Amino acid sequence: MKKFLLALSVLALSACSTFTPQRYNISADNNIALKAIGVGNINVGSFAGPSSFDRACRGAGPIAPPDNMSFQAYIQKALADELKVAGMFDDKAPKATLSGAVEQLSFSSSRGLTGGEWNIRLRVNSSNGKSISVSEHYEFESGFIADTACKQTAEAYLPAVQNLIGKLVNSPEFKSLLVPI
Repeated sequence: MKKFLLALSVLALSACSTFTPQRYNISADNNIALKAIGVGNINVGSFAGPSSFDRACRGAGPIAPPDNMSFQAYIQKALADELKVAGMFDDKAPKATLSGAVEQLSFSSSRGLTGGEWNIRLRVNSSNGKSISVSEHYEFESGFIADTACKQTAEAYLPAVQNLIGKLVNSPEFKSLLVPI
């Protein structure tokens, strides 16, 4: 009986994995778009999370961003990193500070049978009182087997966030967030 319980415990503990997206990588297209704006001294404040979000993926385990961050902190850091590489970031004497809220965050690892999707809606607020909202619906191939599908879903978060940031910085209203009051 003890061997059975030990085997069951080992099976239960090994059956659950955590699937982690890669750390954010700068998008060359986003960098070019930001540099074309020609405004600097921008800070990035905090981002609130969605009211609800289910991290569980097909019973195989949760999806969790790297470095113990939240999903909204991942997006916040992505925006800050994009601004830093474009030479626009300044947290000491900013002309404007961008904060925000992830208003929707969801994924599916089984769209159709072997497809997946991320849905992200972000509202960005400027210290100058203006705000804009952008959203991304990102589709990808996930796979049939749960472990593969959840790994693919976690890996798809990075390009989904890159696209979201791209929609933000390419929005005609984005520059209005960057000018002081």
